[in-house]
Amino acid sequence: MKIAVKVKPNAKQQKIEEISPDNYLIHLKSSPVDGKANRELIKLLSEKFQVTKSQVVIKLGLSSRQKVIEINF
Repeated sequence: MKIAVKVKPNAKQQKIEEISPDNYLIHLKSSPVDGKANRELIKLLSEKFQVTKSQVVIKLGLSSRQKVIEINF
């Protein structure tokens, strides 16, 4: 399953907003330094979709706020 994600780093609290079934806005506490925000994003999505962290892969946008995420069930 592929989803489109827009990330907002340095937020006051973590939250996931579902815009449509395959489009999400995700607020992260981490700053986008040394991949911290990407690691937090993978952790949040693995908890939401109840899969392991290794099943969540950032396909596009590793250093961008717009990302394409692949979740393998």
